[in-house]
Amino acid sequence: MARHTHGTGDEGYLLDNRQVEAGERFTALSQLFDPSTFRHFETVGVAEGWRCWEAGAGGTAVPAWLAQRVGSAGHVVATDIDTSWMGRAAGFAVLRHDVATEAPPPGGPFDLVHARLVLVHVADRDRALRSMVEALRPGGWLIVEDADPALQPRICPEEYGPAQELANRLRRGFRALLQQRGADLAYGRKLPRTLREAGLADVEADAYFPITSPACAVLEEATVRQVRDRLVAAGLATHEEIERHLANIAAGGLDLATSPMVSAWGRRPQAAHTAR
Repeated sequence: MARHTHGTGDEGYLLDNRQVEAGERFTALSQLFDPSTFRHFETVGVAEGWRCWEAGAGGTAVPAWLAQRVGSAGHVVATDIDTSWMGRAAGFAVLRHDVATEAPPPGGPFDLVHARLVLVHVADRDRALRSMVEALRPGGWLIVEDADPALQPRICPEEYGPAQELANRLRRGFRALLQQRGADLAYGRKLPRTLREAGLADVEADAYFPITSPACAVLEEATVRQVRDRLVAAGLATHEEIERHLANIAAGGLDLATSPMVSAWGRRPQAAHTAR
């Protein structure tokens, strides 16, 4: 779940893994989205002996689940441009790797390649996607999961008071910072078409987002603390507004949502093909 941004002409990825809040965000994202991700792994039939590549893993929860499922006969490699949150991996290999610029990692061809909250932040998304498709064995599955903030742009879907209005205004500022760094805030909805155009078959997709959850509050607090200085520097918020928003979160009266997470999956055909 760590991100890659190249060629945007700005300061790189907005939510840098090296910041202390990154760990809090990884934990919250795992609580929010791992059940949906694991459901999709079940859908494509991840089983003992599979070879899997978790691209942009960030933390350990997803590759650890895969490693347990594929067992000693299988192989899981977790890659990221920053592996500092991996710790001591158990049951899977960890490799520093940039999916946007490098060839697929060793260990393939893979039965499964998975990326969550990665491509939305990559400047050359098409190249990164091609790399993942090329790493699949014939019949192997690619699962890509990415947010679509433009589908549901509010952090508080019901904007019924000043606290909710402030939260949504800060969220608009956060989205502006993401766009400045090359993020495609409408990328999630494009995934089904993108996977078909890459040559995959049996493409399906769904979407999920919580409307309120304790983990949403943890995620929002960590995100705001991580980007507060950039929001202020860009004139998108004041320190006082940010402190007020953080106090509103702590008071527990906000129904905080996430952007829809669109999950799309497809299979590399058995016949040889060239991904576009």
